[in-house]
Amino acid sequence: MESREGIKARKHLSTNALIRVVQERFSFVKDPRRGLVEIPLSDALMSAFAMFSLKCPSLLAFEEERKNPNIGRFYHIGRTPSDTRMREILDSVAPEEIRPAFADVFRCVQRGKILERFAYWKNCYLLACDGTGYFSSDKVHCTSCLEKHSQSGRITYSHAAVAAVIVHPDIREVIPLCPEPIIRQDGTEKNDCERNASRRLLSHVRKDHPHLGFIVTEDGLASNGPHIQDLRAHDMHFILGAKPGDHALLFEQATQAIDDGTAITWQTDDPHKSERKSYTAVAQLPLNAAHPDLMVNFVSCTVEKGKKSTTFSWVTDLPVEPREMMLPLIERGGRARWRIENETFNTLKNQDYHFEHNYGHGFQHLSTVLMMLMMLAFLVDQTSQLACPLFRAAYAAMKSKRALWERLRALFFTAPFEDMEQLYRRIIRGFEDFPTPVNSS
Repeated sequence: MESREGIKARKHLSTNALIRVVQERFSFVKDPRRGLVEIPLSDALMSAFAMFSLKCPSLLAFEEERKNPNIGRFYHIGRTPSDTRMREILDSVAPEEIRPAFADVFRCVQRGKILERFAYWKNCYLLACDGTGYFSSDKVHCTSCLEKHSQSGRITYSHAAVAAVIVHPDIREVIPLCPEPIIRQDGTEKNDCERNASRRLLSHVRKDHPHLGFIVTEDGLASNGPHIQDLRAHDMHFILGAKPGDHALLFEQATQAIDDGTAITWQTDDPHKSERKSYTAVAQLPLNAAHPDLMVNFVSCTVEKGKKSTTFSWVTDLPVEPREMMLPLIERGGRARWRIENETFNTLKNQDYHFEHNYGHGFQHLSTVLMMLMMLAFLVDQTSQLACPLFRAAYAAMKSKRALWERLRALFFTAPFEDMEQLYRRIIRGFEDFPTPVNSS
């Protein structure tokens, strides 16, 4: 379909279609409530999803607009619950019930050939993983909260999750998979908590995507024996950060190989960036003294730009030959890990998703369910940015994400529209033929 703006919409990958995919999945979620219910669970789930899709700064702000007819039309909601009722309904929903919606949207990405753009090496995809916190309080807590006890006896309650996003060094957008909540039972130490959640995450990723090839890229906390064994068990390649302080034996042997002249070295200059990259690689070294039989390939890259010099190091199971192809590929893949920091966590925290805002904590699962719904809305946004020309044109017209969300909310809550496509076209055209405002009371 093409309009007078000359923009052809891909119906199956439009924001409208993706919203419908989410709504259809939520209609199958089992309602834990018994007896007759006033508001269907799917309406409550879609209402919370709509709140994050519209980037409402709080549940109260969404509550003030919940009777706006656009909400029902855009998000296929029969009845939008009040803020209190939404919290009550969603608190008892098991977080696992949200997971299939991520897989449904991901299948749209696959069918639309969007995923093919992210192929990195031999049809494998870079999967950046990292943990992040999204709630902290000295007073508010639930049964799933992590607890941190200070020496003075003060308890800090928090929620965190391990996220996984498909990235590519040449693509700004990311494709988030379903995050894995870090729960209280995962351990008493931060590393134990994150490792146990990461183990579940890898299992779920492989179950949801049994035929996809992955190259997992993570920071230095992940370059430990048990985690690498988990990666291999799930048939996943890896590029993991490595630091001298954490891998003394590994760096000693790499240094010895350099001194012996057995290390692989290569150097390249990039005149466009005025930088020089010097690579060093050593194949088949033991990871550490605790795992002498766990062999990995070691790669380091020193980037010199002017007077500044920075060295990055990784352990990987990717081959290091031919050096001209594989060493830059490993370096770019390892450094692409920052996509999960810059294009995921920073976006969620600083571009109107309000990731660290407490929309509601509850007593069971509310905080986790809301976090997963926010990440699901982010997945739909990223997919729209990758595949929906109307979204991209609206984004280009507004020049920034924050301006786009502000204009979208302003129009959504003041004028009638049939769907997101019509709203995007209005943003693209500006204020020409502005429709009559809607009375949302």
